Amino acid sequence: MLFLRTVRRLCAALDAFAVTVIAASISKSRTKTDLAVAASPSSHIPENFPTIVACKAAVLRNRSSPKPDTDTEVSSDINSISEPALLKIKTERDPEKLFQLFKANAHNSLVVENRFAFEDTVSRLAGAHRFDLIEHLLEHQKTLPQGRREGFIVRILVLYGKAGMPDHALRTFHQMHLFGCLRTVKSFNATLKVLSEAHRFDNVRMFFDEIPAKYGIELDVISYNTVIKVMCDMGSLNSAYLVMVEMEKAGLKPDVVTYTTLISAFYKHGQGEIGDGLWNLMAIRGCSPNLATFNVRIQYLINRRRAWQANSLIRRMYVSGIKPDELTYNLIIKGFCMMGELEMAKRIFYAMHGRGCKPNSKIYQTMVHYLCKEGDFDLAFRLCKDSMERNWFPSVDTIDKLLKGLMTISKDRNAREIMKLVKARTSYSADQMKSFLDILSCGRRKKQH
Repeated sequence: MLFLRTVRRLCAALDAFAVTVIAASISKSRTKTDLAVAASPSSHIPENFPTIVACKAAVLRNRSSPKPDTDTEVSSDINSISEPALLKIKTERDPEKLFQLFKANAHNSLVVENRFAFEDTVSRLAGAHRFDLIEHLLEHQKTLPQGRREGFIVRILVLYGKAGMPDHALRTFHQMHLFGCLRTVKSFNATLKVLSEAHRFDNVRMFFDEIPAKYGIELDVISYNTVIKVMCDMGSLNSAYLVMVEMEKAGLKPDVVTYTTLISAFYKHGQGEIGDGLWNLMAIRGCSPNLATFNVRIQYLINRRRAWQANSLIRRMYVSGIKPDELTYNLIIKGFCMMGELEMAKRIFYAMHGRGCKPNSKIYQTMVHYLCKEGDFDLAFRLCKDSMERNWFPSVDTIDKLLKGLMTISKDRNAREIMKLVKARTSYSADQMKSFLDILSCGRRKKQH
């Protein structure tokens, strides 16, 4: 037991000695100057010493400064060049300079990815008939990194279409693989739309029939709806209906656009029975009509002088949770006016405000025209004045009838008010203005005699 106690004391002494030696060696490695600097709070701090204040300032600088672009061909300070570039592109009127300016910023994403700037540039070049510059500009864009994105190529296709260059759009679609861009139904539909808007109807059908199999593209509802619209525009209504049948066989369900397009076409071509049948078929298949579908049916009923039946559809619209728009009300008002039901037209006109729908220029034109026709010049004057003060001017023929009517019922002052508003607008020709003034002077002469 004594032996163990002696060993333990010896080990503890050795440990204490070792700690003392290590501490002494550490103290010797730190110079007196170092200790003095560390201990003195008023001593000089090195310029690059990472203090808390310095670190915070550096973080704030990094957050506020723009990150440099990794592309060597793009300026490191994008924000400093993008805004002036966009401004210059917007204000430049010379086609050559506009082209050079846009091309110089081909790598500036804030310019190229700005849809308005891109579309406006192409639109102005097309207006100047510089299709050569449009081709150069768009073909150059396809070779850049953004040309590998299908969304960007779709924009190129659309721009070629708006410029009236459908062949270039078609060629772009066929060349997509050359610049590493994958084709899907999105680019297919964009090309199909360009061809349809250019009225290249034969190309549309050929493109629709042959291209999907060639490139392994699976058609969607938009593809079929585009072709159905083209068939309807061509007057090939039976073919349009058969496309819908093909659509169903392909496992796709016709949507409200499909039915609305077909219903509108059959109504327009006087085949109301088929249009009504499609309306019923749509309901049976659980496809609810939208605002456009209701307006198409209301238009058909108004053309058939069935304004009361058309008016009942508005109730159905509200039940369905669909709010009528200005076109809906204009059709109903015109329908009652055509039937001589002017009081009903007035009621609907005033009811619009209570339903949160304000009359537009066409509704004012319809009301003033038929009020003049029915001899209600007082209300026609009030509505015409209201319309003109909103900068909505009825047709020359309507103003002519109103001025004559007001002079007939001795409302010279009202006629002069209308004439004052007419003079404020500079779009009337000298002959039209002379005609209006002649009505006023002729009316005054008759009263004097």
